[in-house]
Amino acid sequence: MEKVARVRLSVDEAMEIILVDKPISRQILLDMARERFGNMVKAVVDTEQGVMAIGGGLHADEESYLLERGSLQENLWGINLHPRRDLPELVEFDSVINIRPRQDNLSRDVEEPSIRDRVVEIVGRLVQ
Repeated sequence: MEKVARVRLSVDEAMEIILVDKPISRQILLDMARERFGNMVKAVVDTEQGVMAIGGGLHADEESYLLERGSLQENLWGINLHPRRDLPELVEFDSVINIRPRQDNLSRDVEEPSIRDRVVEIVGRLVQ
C-alpha cells in the first residue's frame, strides 16, 4: 500500500488516498469505513492496471489520484466497498464518475457485464 496523497476534507480534517496494488486486509477497510462513512469505503478501480485507490471523500478524488499516476479515465470505475459483506455484495456499483455517455454507460451503475466482472475480480484479488 502506498500512501501518497492527502485530500483536504475540511479546515481540520484530511483523508489519505491509498493506492492498493497488493492485497489489503478487510480489517483495514473496516477501520476506514468506521472513520468515514460507517459501513463502506469509496474506491476507484483501474480495470487495465488491476489496482484501486481508496480513502477519498469523493470518488472524484480517487479518480484524480489515479489519473495523475497514468491511468486512463476510460478504465476507471467508482465503487463502494462494504467490508462486512462477501463478494459479489462487497462491491456496490454506484458513483457519479461512472456516468459516461461516450462509453454507453448512462447511469451511476456499471452497465457492461464484462467490466463489472473485471472490477469484482480485481477487488477479490486485492481485498483479503
